[in-house]
Amino acid sequence: MHRRHFLLAAMAGTCLSAAPAWAADPAESFVATNIQQGFDILNDQSASVAQRRERFAAFVIGLTDVRRVAMFLLGRYASTATPADVEAYVAAYQNYILAVYQSYFSQYAGQSLRVIESRERATDDYVVRTMITGSNAVPMEIDFRVRTDGAKPVLVDMGLAGIWLALAQRDQFVAVLGQSNGDIKALIAHLDRAQQLYR
Repeated sequence: MHRRHFLLAAMAGTCLSAAPAWAADPAESFVATNIQQGFDILNDQSASVAQRRERFAAFVIGLTDVRRVAMFLLGRYASTATPADVEAYVAAYQNYILAVYQSYFSQYAGQSLRVIESRERATDDYVVRTMITGSNAVPMEIDFRVRTDGAKPVLVDMGLAGIWLALAQRDQFVAVLGQSNGDIKALIAHLDRAQQLYR
């Protein structure tokens, strides 16, 4: 499953189309403050591994609109799923994405994030470009997609070189559902197995 990690997988991601010039916006502050906080939690050597996991889980849940992303990933199958299956799936997806984000952020222990610039893709929909540096590692540019149409900004996707995690996951999830005649329970089982590989 590690090969399916969005930075390592051979996936057909979708690059963002050309957009207006980059400009400062509220999403930048959201990313600069919150993503760095995630690094700080995972880099806190005064806390045990279990404590860091618990704090990071709470951090990600507060940062991400899990349900919104989870429903997007179901594609056309969202309209035919039962309410009970949807709730079980959202819970399984939350556990999965927590494991993925923790695995991803942990790769950059000791590093810092700097916002480069941002742009508005559509109303209340921003992409914030950042650079991760430090620990004598080669700087890496990472993009964060942020929605600001709710009570507070939320992270809905992240990507590298035009390859977006949510888009790649959607292709994967729809493929699993297609092979199981749209059985949401099969996707839940897939997520349960997958998230264990990131622990």
